Amino acid sequence: MEEIPRDQLTGALRRGAVKKHVAAIHVSGKLTLLQRKLSNVLLLNAYDTLTSRSRHQIDARTLCLMIGYNSNDMDTLKQSLKGLAETVAEWDMLDEKGQQEWGVSSLLSYAKLKGGVCEYAYSPALAEKLHDPKVFALINLNIQRRFTSGHALALYENCYRFVRTGSTGWWPLDLFRRLMGVEGSAYYEVFKHLNAKIIKPAVAEVNKTSNIILTPETKKTGRVVTDIRFRIKENPQLAILDIDDGEGMRHGPVYARLRGLGVSDRLARQWLSVHGEEQVVAKLDYVESRPNVKSMVGYLTAALEGDFVATPDGAGEGAAPSGRAEQLRRILEAVKARTPTQRDADKRLFLGQISDRRMREDFEKHGWMSPLNASRIAEFWAEMSPGLLAGIE
Repeated sequence: MEEIPRDQLTGALRRGAVKKHVAAIHVSGKLTLLQRKLSNVLLLNAYDTLTSRSRHQIDARTLCLMIGYNSNDMDTLKQSLKGLAETVAEWDMLDEKGQQEWGVSSLLSYAKLKGGVCEYAYSPALAEKLHDPKVFALINLNIQRRFTSGHALALYENCYRFVRTGSTGWWPLDLFRRLMGVEGSAYYEVFKHLNAKIIKPAVAEVNKTSNIILTPETKKTGRVVTDIRFRIKENPQLAILDIDDGEGMRHGPVYARLRGLGVSDRLARQWLSVHGEEQVVAKLDYVESRPNVKSMVGYLTAALEGDFVATPDGAGEGAAPSGRAEQLRRILEAVKARTPTQRDADKRLFLGQISDRRMREDFEKHGWMSPLNASRIAEFWAEMSPGLLAGIE
């Protein structure tokens, strides 16, 4: 998947000592773990066109796979989408001129399922906030997948953006309960219960699961705990799960070549992170050497995602008779039309259907051009996109 893209929909609190543009976006209601994961995947899928398009789409099967739903469990997906549309996001921030701005919006302005596709939208005001890196930090889906507790994921989301400052700053306990989705509970009004059932388990899972390590600290008035903050440092053992923010990549010549071809910023950084500069350069050289290429970006996408290379006769690896070649052409066209998140899900879905070690290794090496899996790949895409391979013998 996805990349992905590293964000989250419940967020950073305004810190009194910081006067620059910092937002407090927090979410009312009690989101389940799956709803939190759903909101992240939807946002990552839409991120590149968040402010330029009013509607976004992702196929429902991919969406279910990315967040751990049974791909046929549409009822659960419907209820989760409904929950996001009924959940309120609220922000309180200073703009560039130092003026206070307060706003409120539902997490999704609408969502619908039709023909196996999930279509959804954000309100323009919320989309603007979610797309602003000064307001929101995208969360790596590889890290998100590891969480098993909604409270732990919520804590991670609210702490991660403060990793560079080393601390969240002090949060009043009533605000912390709201961020954890336990406000209004008399049981959790007692700090002993809140600490034992929410704070300690969530901190333990974040420290074990993610790329940061948290240390909670409390402030008291007399003998009563009134505020909490979390010290934050990077987890060196799991730092590999984190994706570079791309600042270094943006200054490189390979990134410039990709952008010059029209590749989006996020996709260029994802390719460089996943494939490495050497492989990207090899595919760039190959694609740019091909005559009569109508879509350089589309061909490059197929080259990287399908993982084919130039052979001595100039054909792509896995070259085949005309029927097979046309089949591959259509499949790679279908692949390049998918978003990075969808392509990741497609590969994992296909691998989940293969038990033979040798065939799995061949697919991991050659992608959709795997010769050992040719017939299975054709069956997979014929099911994914009815009519895609029609007319091919």
